[in-house]
Amino acid sequence: MYAADHAAVLALAKSVNEVLDNIRNWIMGVLAGLATVFLTIGGVLYLMAGGDPGEVQRAKTAFKSAGWGYGLAALAPLVVEILKGIVEA
Repeated sequence: MYAADHAAVLALAKSVNEVLDNIRNWIMGVLAGLATVFLTIGGVLYLMAGGDPGEVQRAKTAFKSAGWGYGLAALAPLVVEILKGIVEA
C-alpha cells in the first residue's frame, strides 16, 4: 500500500473567504501584539530616561512605531477585502 491510498484531507477551511478571514485575524493579532510590545518598551524607556534627551527620543520613536503598528492592524480588514476583490471570493 502506498501513502496516497490513505490520504486524508488536511484543509480545515471550507472556502476562500474563510481562508482570507483567517489571514486577516492572524495579521491583526501579530501587528497588535508587536505594537503593544513597542508601546511597552517606549513606556519603560520614557520612565527610565531621567531627562536624557537621547533616551526620550528613543522612547518617542518606540511610541511612533506602536502607533504605526496599531494603524496597520486597523487596516488589515481593508487589505483582506481588497484580496477578496482580486480573487473574486
